[in-house]
Amino acid sequence: MFREARPGDFDQIIRLYRQLQPDDPVLKDGSDAAAFQQILGSPALYLFVLELDGVVVATTYLNVIPNITRSASPYAVIENVVVEESRRGTGLGRQIMAGTLQAAWDAGCYKTMLMTGSRKPVTHAFYRACGFSADAKTAYVARPS
Repeated sequence: MFREARPGDFDQIIRLYRQLQPDDPVLKDGSDAAAFQQILGSPALYLFVLELDGVVVATTYLNVIPNITRSASPYAVIENVVVEESRRGTGLGRQIMAGTLQAAWDAGCYKTMLMTGSRKPVTHAFYRACGFSADAKTAYVARPS
């Protein structure tokens, strides 16, 4: 079942995020739980999950951003796409991405973007199969020094 995340999903989503970013520190101050609650309470932020038999097996994070250009149509950014390691390659990634993209289109977005740090050809093939084009934009990232 594709759906928006609920407060009780926090631990299962964190479990998936540890698969996505295994080197991230385990936060003990509750700041991750506070950010989770902030996301759930924000009208333009959508944390989606794919649930099978009561277990969250995939997640995506959709940010709908207001915009002045393009007839004041919003655009979206997708982050933190992760499917349970043991279930990758089974179509769950395409399923959650289809739902996430539909949510962006339903919100009136004229485009949806994502970036990946992966160099794996299979990751890039996955995003192309989901409808993304790598040649439409060039992405740059800045980080604080």
